[in-house]
Amino acid sequence: MSFHLAVSMEKPVQHLALSDWKARVDRLRNVANARRADAFSTRNSSRMLRNETRIEGNWANYESKEALVVRIAELDHWRELIAKTFGRLELEIEALREEKKAAESELDSQIRPLAVIAKVNSIRDGRLIPETTHDAPDTEIKNELYILENNQRLLKDRCQKAWEKLIRLEEVRFKIQRELANKQDTEDMDSALVALDRNSSNISFKPDPLRNPRECCSYEHWVEHAKNMKQLAENELADTAAIRDALFVCRQKSRDLLEAQRARTEYSLRKRIFLTQQAHNELEWQQLKMGDSIKELTCEIKSLEEALLSKTNVLKLAETRLETRAMRCITELCLDDPHQLLCKEVEKLREICRCLTNQIDDAKANFNLLSDHAKKIDEDLEHKKHSLMIDTEALQLHETLNEEEFAVLKDHNPCPQTDLNLELTRVQPDPRK
Repeated sequence: MSFHLAVSMEKPVQHLALSDWKARVDRLRNVANARRADAFSTRNSSRMLRNETRIEGNWANYESKEALVVRIAELDHWRELIAKTFGRLELEIEALREEKKAAESELDSQIRPLAVIAKVNSIRDGRLIPETTHDAPDTEIKNELYILENNQRLLKDRCQKAWEKLIRLEEVRFKIQRELANKQDTEDMDSALVALDRNSSNISFKPDPLRNPRECCSYEHWVEHAKNMKQLAENELADTAAIRDALFVCRQKSRDLLEAQRARTEYSLRKRIFLTQQAHNELEWQQLKMGDSIKELTCEIKSLEEALLSKTNVLKLAETRLETRAMRCITELCLDDPHQLLCKEVEKLREICRCLTNQIDDAKANFNLLSDHAKKIDEDLEHKKHSLMIDTEALQLHETLNEEEFAVLKDHNPCPQTDLNLELTRVQPDPRK
């Protein structure tokens, strides 16, 4: 029996085990499943992202558009408020200009009364120095002069303030006009932005749209600025009304004060003349009594000198007795009662002489005072006569002022709006005005 060998032909590569092959198939299947799961997750997340971004983009666009609409409404609201204030500002500027013209015309009507009062004041300044006192006529004349001067000064100040106020109002009006123009431009710009959409032709990418523009401010600062602009105009309007009212009140009050002050000045001048005449009569009586007092005091001084002379001789006697008794012999030289009494007598006489001397000095001083005062009374009598002449002349000059001096002030009514207010409030004006 013959044996034949079986020859197998194999590919010369490494063969894998069946377990490895199955493991490789399982691994490929698992990787494929993972890749399909990742692809599904990617598609799902992409779809969710597209939906979310679309929704968020639409809402962002809607919110920004609504914010622009709200901003436009807010701009329109502030523009209307400021526009109303601007209209009032225009009216106040025109009214203030008219009031300023009326105030300037008021100044010319007080020239002559001012000259007369100044002349009366200069006449009374001609009084001599002892009679130049701050009396009632001096006060009243100065008050009248001050009233006229203050009226002119106040009117000038009011006109100056009105002019300055007009300058400030013009500045505020320019600022308000610029503010209104800026708000209108901003409103038009935001309206144009609201009209844009994604299909508009004039949209494009910008280099740096998220940058903050130069000199930009916060929303709170913008609101504060708008409020400040409106409040600035309101404050100026309030001051303007006060200035116009002050002009009219100043004119009306000056007329009343001038008429009342004229009566007080003439009364004080007449009273001063009466008091000066009364003082003149009193000084004449004092002059007579002073002469009698000087004569009596002269006699009294002579009597005091005679009394002093008599006491001097008695003092000499007492001192002589003491000195003579001091020459006794030593055995008889004692401090007896006569010595004690003589010492007391000398001391008492010296005190009496001192008192008499002082009294004589006082009497002579009083005599000199009486004499000097008598001279002063004589001088003051001459001053009183001169003062009477000055005050009489001043009164006569002041009486030349009459109602014609104030006729222009009474007939002029620079503010007819006040008459309308009186009619509306049913206030009855004083018929004496």
